[in-house]
Amino acid sequence: MKKLFAIFAILGLMSVGLQSVLLAQDAEAQPASEQVAAPAAQDDVATSSTVVEEPTGFHKALKIKFIEGGAFFMSLVAIPLILGLAFCLERIIYLSLADAHVEGMLSEVGQALDRGDVEGAKTLARDTRGPIASIVYQGLLRIDQGAEVVERSVVSYGGVQAGLLERNLSWITLFIAMAPSLGFLGTVIGMVQAFDDIQRAGDISPTIVAGGMKVALITTIGGLIVALILQLFYNYILNKVETILNKMEDASITFLDHVIRYNVKHKI
Repeated sequence: MKKLFAIFAILGLMSVGLQSVLLAQDAEAQPASEQVAAPAAQDDVATSSTVVEEPTGFHKALKIKFIEGGAFFMSLVAIPLILGLAFCLERIIYLSLADAHVEGMLSEVGQALDRGDVEGAKTLARDTRGPIASIVYQGLLRIDQGAEVVERSVVSYGGVQAGLLERNLSWITLFIAMAPSLGFLGTVIGMVQAFDDIQRAGDISPTIVAGGMKVALITTIGGLIVALILQLFYNYILNKVETILNKMEDASITFLDHVIRYNVKHKI
């Protein structure tokens, strides 16, 4: 179910990104500003035209910059953003579900073990969501083998759960590294195209140089912005993972105390 939800999230974000690209390509054919011709004056007066600039909103300005940076390379920069946000969304949802409050469950498990009701404790752990409950359940399965076996089971299965918490983080770091790299690639190619324009014109015109450099640097700005956005989400996810790992360690110690008390009370 979680994998299915993640797939739908990725497809949804990719469709939104594709729609933005298509809108940007449609806007490329339209002029950035409208020119309104003044009414012709009487008796051979020369006509004049004025340019009326419409107020530009953030969304429209973003599309204009997207077009100016080149639809192809800006799309390459947008792909890491879309895929990176999809993985971030999947991790945030997974970690939010995993970060369950289990203090009450641990207390009830301890009470059940004090009564000698191991099956009741297993039922409590099995019906509780989250990695801590899974670790407790694995330990309860081996409670009759002694506290040392339970401790090894808790440590081993805790490592498995930690790996599940950190899953897909490598993909996010990949997209963080890819975004500025693609931006720099677009910058280099844009500079090469600018020098080609200078060579064809046969003149180092400030207009030609400035236009080519502007297009080249926009891709770098886009790549850095994408990397910064993904880095913020990545640090938030790391903080969530560390919080859950600390809770797992505390819960494991508490559970082992319950197991030792159970062995002392019911096995000796």
